[in-house]
Amino acid sequence: MSQIDIPEKAHFTDDLEPAGGWGSLKEVSTTLMEQDAVIHGMQALPRQNKLHGFACVSCSWAKPADPHAFEFCENGAKATAWELTSNKAAPDFFLQHTVSELESWTDYELESTGRLTKPMRYDAASDKYLAVSWDEVFANIGAELRTMEPEKVVFYASGRASLETSYMYQLLARMYGNNNLPDSSNMCHETTSVALPRSIGVPVGTIGLDDFQKTDCMLFFGHNTGTNAPRMLHQLQEARQRDVPIITVNPIRERGMVAFVNPQSPVQMLTPDQTCISTQYLQIILGGDTAAAMGIAKWLIEADDAARASNQTRVIDADFIAEHTHGFEAFADKVRATDWEDIERFSGIARSELAQAAQTYARAERAIIFYGMGVTQQREGVQHIDMLTNLLLLRGNIGKPGAGICPIRGHSNVQGQRTVGITEKPELAPIDKLREQYGFEPPTKKGMNTVETCEAVLNGEVAAFIGLGGNFLRAAPDHSRTEPAWRDIPLTVQILTKLNRSAVVHGRKAYLLPCLGRIETDQQESGEQAVTVEDSTGRIHGSKGLIDPAADTLLSEPAIIAGLARHTLEPNPRVNWDAWVADYASIRDAIAETFPETFHDFNNRMWTPGGFARPLPARERIWKTENGKANFIPPATLNPHAELPDRSGETLRLMTTRGDNQFNTTVYALDDRFRGVFGTRRVLLMNKEDMKKRDLHAGDFVTAETESDDDVTRRVERLRVQTFDIPQGCVVGYFPELNPLVPLWHHAKGSKVPAYKAIPIRLILEYRGAEST
Repeated sequence: MSQIDIPEKAHFTDDLEPAGGWGSLKEVSTTLMEQDAVIHGMQALPRQNKLHGFACVSCSWAKPADPHAFEFCENGAKATAWELTSNKAAPDFFLQHTVSELESWTDYELESTGRLTKPMRYDAASDKYLAVSWDEVFANIGAELRTMEPEKVVFYASGRASLETSYMYQLLARMYGNNNLPDSSNMCHETTSVALPRSIGVPVGTIGLDDFQKTDCMLFFGHNTGTNAPRMLHQLQEARQRDVPIITVNPIRERGMVAFVNPQSPVQMLTPDQTCISTQYLQIILGGDTAAAMGIAKWLIEADDAARASNQTRVIDADFIAEHTHGFEAFADKVRATDWEDIERFSGIARSELAQAAQTYARAERAIIFYGMGVTQQREGVQHIDMLTNLLLLRGNIGKPGAGICPIRGHSNVQGQRTVGITEKPELAPIDKLREQYGFEPPTKKGMNTVETCEAVLNGEVAAFIGLGGNFLRAAPDHSRTEPAWRDIPLTVQILTKLNRSAVVHGRKAYLLPCLGRIETDQQESGEQAVTVEDSTGRIHGSKGLIDPAADTLLSEPAIIAGLARHTLEPNPRVNWDAWVADYASIRDAIAETFPETFHDFNNRMWTPGGFARPLPARERIWKTENGKANFIPPATLNPHAELPDRSGETLRLMTTRGDNQFNTTVYALDDRFRGVFGTRRVLLMNKEDMKKRDLHAGDFVTAETESDDDVTRRVERLRVQTFDIPQGCVVGYFPELNPLVPLWHHAKGSKVPAYKAIPIRLILEYRGAEST
């Protein structure tokens, strides 16, 4: 492989460049050349995120009706190059490598082998994957599934599959007999899906791109926009040009939230000019989101109390609160009773800084709060979101132009999958409509989410795991426990485009089913097909591939789902799987029949410039909550670590994160230039005082070990330590390499999202690095 992770040879710098700029152009061109995808890339990139083009296969940020000349970001271009690579993992490749050997390869090395071209079956005798026909694959898998108890079969969906594929997949699972539909949302924004419905009555954000042009203030909590949704930097740049203040609350000073050079601006590319993004940056300690939001709320309520006492203009929106909300007095009492000393201690932010943020927020007539997985992937993630919503409700900042809440979703259709029924919770699925439409009795027992699936695997209660995209095993926590148990699953099936960890750590019987990518043309009986996705702002877009497939032996995802269904389920005269595959418009007609409020006239609206909007009652100040009001929800605690306190005095709180050259578990390269890391991912970035306290020096190597009381040893060895700008007591390292340190039980309360943030660890010195000697 061209890149081998040797942390001893890595180098680091504190001289960090802005997001965008020449660095982004260099990264894109390098990736295109490495993947031998320059020609195809140049054909595809001008059509990325454009009308009648294709939706980016990485993040789900909104697609504007009036796009830029180039409506892709650095990571979106890398994802395109990764899919259009000329490298192939054909059957000959598998004849040269045992699966045991492939298990030793890194994530980067596995995916760099290129596109899978034929369906493969694991052969235990040779320890290799062998090519098989599609007919054999479907017949064998169907025969296995028909012998199994439905409740022991899991249908996992990554956030990349289209609305059409996702709808077919949930129907396959429910007709098979279960709601075991964990998805990638279970690992990221399930916390949002739990928190927002009880406070404002919708499970998604409330803003659209037009709100950026009308807002007076933005607040960001726990999101690295420069890496995880870089196209949004265009909207932030335009807002800053209007002098809109942006307050960022995050443990790390992420470069994308500090400075941006627009690669499409000749002035910025040819001069030292750059855009300052954040006007105030609050570096909270890990888990300090609730406390920071409480500090802002306390200033607002105290200022409002003073204004009311002196007969001055109110600071909070009293009319909105009286007409639209419930629970304000209980919340206000809780805020008034909270000590500033506790707020400062648990947020890590001085009272004066929180007061400054509150004053900025109070001056704004319209404000938006954004948040990401830095908020949702915590034990108190639901409570954190409650507090952010409370802040918006205090000033009536939901349901008016330029205001609202925006959870920044990850994978390109992770939000849309939920919209068409991918959920383990039967109460969120259209059970009655499916019964009426397809004439079968859908299961009503709750299915397994991601954490529950892992628990069932550990208990030997999973008979088959079918993965629709993604890299479930690598993305899940507690690797040292889940991987050995995974090998005992009787059947694993992965529908994917490339090799990954979930393909090489497999069940006793295993199949790899290679599919078309979204950028590739999808030719079916009725002609070239298009699919649809939903973006982070709740708008649905059409997407059509334009590059020839990597191999003529690939099937589309709908065709694979249909093949599995035909060989697994009893015939149903109301479901013509073959007709759906022949013409995806017929799938959309079925979706519209199941979800008429959202998808009426689906085929005619799918190419609406900027997408067509799903109904979001909270945007209209209609609250679909149990009491018909927007609800203030007081926090139970400010201390995010009350359950897992520092017992030794040596505890550090680990935050796992993605690097610049990464999307989810896909690693494009070993560098993370926005954090000054080059040539390795085996690194822990630490506060210099924490290093000094432990007699550690830059370049030393340590073992990280989780502190817990469950008698399970969780450790990752050979990690290089390096000084970094992060609050004392906090340490940062890379996902998914450090997932072995995350206990399965360490998940968000209420949502069971694995808490990849604020894991209590201790460090054990292995040996001194060259810089220490």
